[in-house]
Amino acid sequence: MIRKFSTSATSLTASSAVRGAGRVLAALVLSSAAVGAAHAQAASQAPVKIGFVNTERIFRDAAPAKAAQAKIEADFKKRDADLQDLAARLRTMSEQLDKDGAVMSESDRTRRQRELSDLDKDFQRKRREFQEDLNQRRNEELSQILERANRVIKQIAEQENYDLVLQEAVVVSPRVDITDKVLKALNGGAK
Repeated sequence: MIRKFSTSATSLTASSAVRGAGRVLAALVLSSAAVGAAHAQAASQAPVKIGFVNTERIFRDAAPAKAAQAKIEADFKKRDADLQDLAARLRTMSEQLDKDGAVMSESDRTRRQRELSDLDKDFQRKRREFQEDLNQRRNEELSQILERANRVIKQIAEQENYDLVLQEAVVVSPRVDITDKVLKALNGGAK
């Protein structure tokens, strides 16, 4: 049975549709790989070895990730303090204007409102730039950590003969989770 949907009922954006299609394609590829592996297993009677790595734990618990986070915090500490000082100054000026506004002349009140507005625009711009720079830097650091983790995962997979290692899954059995092995390797072997 074929159903027709109105365009209002399918109000997905192009990007979400592409992501959804990508997930479906990834699921099909994985299921095809699993089916192919099952057929290969049946033919060769060798068990398929599957592993899973929790990427979020890698980004949270790995020594390189912690070092990168500390470095980012140190690098952005002064800018963050400057933003907090500017916010406090803005708040003080606003409170002063609210308090003294009724007894000020119209021209003084207008001038102070303009100064306050200009300072607020400057604050908003600096805060936006700070957030963009911080996000860019964090993404660069996480990208390097992910590349390093992927090399370690590949090395573990080759050494321990894994047929498939996943980094994203809905449900994972603890017996296939190799995240601790990856963390140990990333942390220099000591755990």
